[in-house]
Amino acid sequence: MEPSLAPAPPRRDARSARGTEPPLTRSLPAASTTFDTFVVRVVRGLDDAVEAKVANEPVAIGTSPTNTMVLSDPLVSRFHCEVTAGAAGLHVRDLGSTNGTFVDGVRIDAAYLRSGSRITVGATTIAVEGTAEQLVEALPAADQFGRLLGASAAMRRVFSVLERVAHTDSTVLLEGETGTGKTLIAQMLHERSDRHDGPFIVLDCSSIPPTLIESELFGHERGSFTGAHATRPGAFEAAAGGTLFLDEIGELPLDMQPKLLRALEERVIKRVGSNDQIRLDLRLIAATNRDLRQEVNKSSFRADLYYRLNTVRVKVPALRERPEDVPLLIASFYQLFAPGSAPPASLLTELLRRPWPGNVRELRSAVERAVLLGEASDDSDDGCLEADSPCDFAISFRDAKEVAVARFERRYVRELLDHHKGNLSRAARAVRMDRNHLRDLAKRHEIAIRT
Repeated sequence: MEPSLAPAPPRRDARSARGTEPPLTRSLPAASTTFDTFVVRVVRGLDDAVEAKVANEPVAIGTSPTNTMVLSDPLVSRFHCEVTAGAAGLHVRDLGSTNGTFVDGVRIDAAYLRSGSRITVGATTIAVEGTAEQLVEALPAADQFGRLLGASAAMRRVFSVLERVAHTDSTVLLEGETGTGKTLIAQMLHERSDRHDGPFIVLDCSSIPPTLIESELFGHERGSFTGAHATRPGAFEAAAGGTLFLDEIGELPLDMQPKLLRALEERVIKRVGSNDQIRLDLRLIAATNRDLRQEVNKSSFRADLYYRLNTVRVKVPALRERPEDVPLLIASFYQLFAPGSAPPASLLTELLRRPWPGNVRELRSAVERAVLLGEASDDSDDGCLEADSPCDFAISFRDAKEVAVARFERRYVRELLDHHKGNLSRAARAVRMDRNHLRDLAKRHEIAIRT
């Protein structure tokens, strides 16, 4: 990923990326957010009277000990469902469980709850009860963390977590959609850490052939396999004294996951073709655009590796979840590409009305295009690039690809659901797609579905 949430220095090779001294943090007026609180309580099942409070933090329900509400019901998945309180009310989302999540007797993928609703998971019934209590959460008085910008409550909450963990060596797992800024967050964590003088190494797990991933991670000795003409250190060695950022960790092949877990647990590695142990001295940050809990339920990601990575989990909000940040980002990007200038009102009006499924990366590309070409073409209703349409060489290949994928997704999902008259289950079966994934795509692109 290459999101830039605020003006950034020219990109350098990942093995030597250090950035520049981040700008001073601007202070905002003291602010707070008030949450209504709810209680979810087991009223039938093996875990009678187990309860959890829902307010500013989601409540994850399942049998894994890392959940907020831990159940012993054998019919409940490791990560079964999650209940979240938001501006629109209390919301429950199934996490790809084996036996499904039911609200008042109806199986759901996601649904809004009311006080008095009953959630059924396995053989367990959970009551949802409102309380008279309200939680007031103080927000940090800063609208940026290094080059990350955001005055919204969602981003200021993220900044608060990042400030607390930046100077530690704790493993951080960043979850969020493509283009939300996970790579830049990882770099800012490195630059704010005590390892800032060391290297910042980026390894994209989705871009390496499965046959080469072990060598890329751990290195290899000369002659250890066909084509290994010289000894070569891997990403773990290259990151010695600094930070290793494993991007798209959810794409890591299943047979490689035990080897990564062993390296993280024992803090030693061996190059391919060698028996010599190499001690590790680095901090690990991982990122994914998937919900790894769902991948654990599908047995495509090891639970023990997830537990090891999940020391500090940061959910990076999508741009549509923080629309109040869009004008701030537009102004910042415009200043980057046209120093000393402010975006014209017509451009702000045009850009503010778009849904931005490509998130901050797509917004940045649109502002850059507007500055360079004097226009901000609106591709929101045309999901695919025409074969004879000119390519935009003003932006990087990766950014152009992400924008094109976002457009394709929008058109594909819209036409797919139109063809099946909004029926999510029928549409998902027709194209052999996971129903939850199709629902998430429809939500991302603000496409109506019929439950």
